[in-house]
Amino acid sequence: MVDLRKLDDVAARLGDVVLDPARWLPLMDDVCAAVGATGAAMLQSDIRTEDIPRTDSISEYFTKTYFPTNLHLTDIRAARGVPLMHAGFNVIADADLFESEAEMLRDPLYATLGEFGLKWFAAVGFRAGPALWALTIQRSPREGMFDAEEVKALSTLAARLTEAATLSTAVGRAALSGITSALDLIQTAAIAVGRFGGVIGMNSRAEACLGDDLAIRNNRLTLRDRQANADLTRLIDQLDHSSDLLAVASAPIVVRRADLRPIVIQVQGVPPAARSPFLGARAILLIRDLEGNVAFDQALLAATFELTPAQIRLATQLARGDSLEDTAMQAGIALSTARNQLKAIFQKTGTHRQAELVALLHKVK
Repeated sequence: MVDLRKLDDVAARLGDVVLDPARWLPLMDDVCAAVGATGAAMLQSDIRTEDIPRTDSISEYFTKTYFPTNLHLTDIRAARGVPLMHAGFNVIADADLFESEAEMLRDPLYATLGEFGLKWFAAVGFRAGPALWALTIQRSPREGMFDAEEVKALSTLAARLTEAATLSTAVGRAALSGITSALDLIQTAAIAVGRFGGVIGMNSRAEACLGDDLAIRNNRLTLRDRQANADLTRLIDQLDHSSDLLAVASAPIVVRRADLRPIVIQVQGVPPAARSPFLGARAILLIRDLEGNVAFDQALLAATFELTPAQIRLATQLARGDSLEDTAMQAGIALSTARNQLKAIFQKTGTHRQAELVALLHKVK
C-alpha cells in the first residue's frame, strides 16, 4: 500500500517545516496518504503531553481516551518499542511488539483503539537533539498491518526526520534568542519558558532582575510572593495543557514586595519560527520592575504631545508609579495645581484616566 513516489516527495519537503513548524500537520497527512494510513501523531519516548502534533483524523482518540484514561503513562508500544529503537531499529510495528494478534488485542490500549476504528501501528524513530521521538502511524483494520516491505520503506524517513527535527529546534532557539536580545535593546527583561515552566533562555535585563523576590531554581522561575507564585504555577499548568498554536490568555502577574514597588510579569506568545514541537517553547515572560528608574525621552514627549516641562515631570513621575499626592509634594506644588496640570495632560494626550496615560507614556518612552 506504500506509494514510494509520494513517500519520497514527503521526505524532500521535510526541510519546509524547519522555518514553518505549522507545516508539520499537513506533512503528516501526506505521510498517511503515501502509506495508506488513517492518521499520525508525534510522540516523545519519555514525555508525552496533550499538545502533541497529530492529524485531525485521529485527534478524537487522543482527546477522549489516550490522555484522559492515562494510557500515555502505560503505553505498551513505548514500553516495548523504545528499547528496540535504542537498539537500532529505525521503525517498529506491531509484529515487533507482540507474538500474536491475539496477544496484541488483549492489551487495553488496543481495545480502545478499536472503539475509534483503529488497529494497526508503525512508528518511525528519530531524534531531536538528545530526545528520542517517533512518528507514529495508525491504520484501520481494513487498511491492514504493516508488512516487512512497508516497514523498510518507512525506514527511509528516519534520517530525514532527525535532520528536520534537529534544525527545527536550532532555528527555534535562534528565534527566541533574537527576540530576547531585541527586547534587551529596548530595556525590557524577558524570559522564554517551555511547556513545563523550564527556562529556555533569558536576556541580560532579566538576569539583572533576579534576586530574593524573583529567582531561578531547578531551571524554573520562582517568586517569593506566594500569591504571585501561585498565579505563575497556574499559568505554567495552562501552558502544559494547551496547544502551542493558541494564544496564552493570562492577566499580568503582580509580584508584591515589602518595601519596594511591585514587579509585573506579562505573558507573550512565541513567534511562529520558535514553535518547534521539539523545543517546546510556550511563552515569553516580560518583566517590569516598577521600582526601576524608567527612562522617558522628554524631548519626544514634548514634541509629540506639546507638553510643558512641568507637565512632563508630572506625567513621567506618575508613569514611574508615584501617586499624584507624592508627585505634587516632590514638585513643591499644591495638590490642586497638580490636578489642574493632570487635566491639561489628559487633554493634550487624548487620555481620560491616569492608567490610560501611564500606558500611553510607556509606549512612547
